[in-house]
Amino acid sequence: MSGSSLDGLDIVYAHLQEKASTAKGPKTWEYTLVHTACNYYHDEWKQKMTAAPGLSALEYQLLHAEYGRYLGEQVQRFIGEFGLHYQVQLVASHGHTSFHLPERRMTAQLGDGAALAAVTGINVVSDLRSMDLALGGQGAPIVPIGELLLLPGFDFYLNLGGIANISRHGDQFVAFDVCPANRVLNSLVAETGQAYDAGGATAATGRVDTRLLEQLNALPYYSQPWPKSLANEFGTDTVVPMIGAAGLPTADALRTYVAHVVQQIAMAVRSFEVETPARLLATGGGAHNTFLVDRLRAELIGIGVEVVVPEAQLVDFKEALVMALIGVLRWREEKNVLASVTGASRDSIGGAVWIGQS
Repeated sequence: MSGSSLDGLDIVYAHLQEKASTAKGPKTWEYTLVHTACNYYHDEWKQKMTAAPGLSALEYQLLHAEYGRYLGEQVQRFIGEFGLHYQVQLVASHGHTSFHLPERRMTAQLGDGAALAAVTGINVVSDLRSMDLALGGQGAPIVPIGELLLLPGFDFYLNLGGIANISRHGDQFVAFDVCPANRVLNSLVAETGQAYDAGGATAATGRVDTRLLEQLNALPYYSQPWPKSLANEFGTDTVVPMIGAAGLPTADALRTYVAHVVQQIAMAVRSFEVETPARLLATGGGAHNTFLVDRLRAELIGIGVEVVVPEAQLVDFKEALVMALIGVLRWREEKNVLASVTGASRDSIGGAVWIGQS
């Protein structure tokens, strides 16, 4: 899994075991995260993937193939590091999103599955979102199927990644992208030479600029009904320039954007009928931003919602774990994308299969 914040490539080796269904609900799955790793991107790869949307068709396809080979090499490296030769039965690859245009029924993730399968000699499932787009869905979020089957017991699931998205577990499982998150925060703090604002320490020293906060909250996306999803460009091409135009010191810009993220998440929670007390599971890199999480806890406790941050391994690798489950469901030809989440005409079985075994 490569997230929109471009911090690195998350790889997990997971054991997945189906559990029998019960009278109270559908079947669920047990998981074990046996080994995990984040391979941080060098500047060269960051630059290549950032520039991908502006490439010609030929240059893009060449990068797609090159990145697929890179993924295969990283999987091979992971297998060697943890001594997993002949143990990996399937590779599920999300790739890195370069285009996401649900209104035109198109999404594209870098990382050619055929190249990955050829390099590793292992069967691969890739291109996980396209079927849902073809059926009129947003193609995002796709993680809720994993939250439903792997992590029962919560009312809300929040992923604080490059983009923040939220899921609501009720009569229907509903989810949508809330707002840009780490992609914007990382871009703002980069001016100080930091890759990210560790623990939100810099943001904590700043002050909220009320005018900018009101401008951010007034962006039309936030008043749209769900299902809805965001492309990376919303953060990089719309939000970051707005913040830059305000001319604030870095700490104030960070503090204001933290307030924006917290307010939008709180609005998302309030958009559902909340039976209290309720529990929200927060994962993704932003869950390590203790200042942001503390502000969110303070905001949500007033409406009876408890914010739970799990162990660090699940915080960091939940999305990669879910991609593994999505790949297994595709291999078994079972639904792995929920129409109630994406707005598609029906649930679907998403993913292209590449037979890497000789």
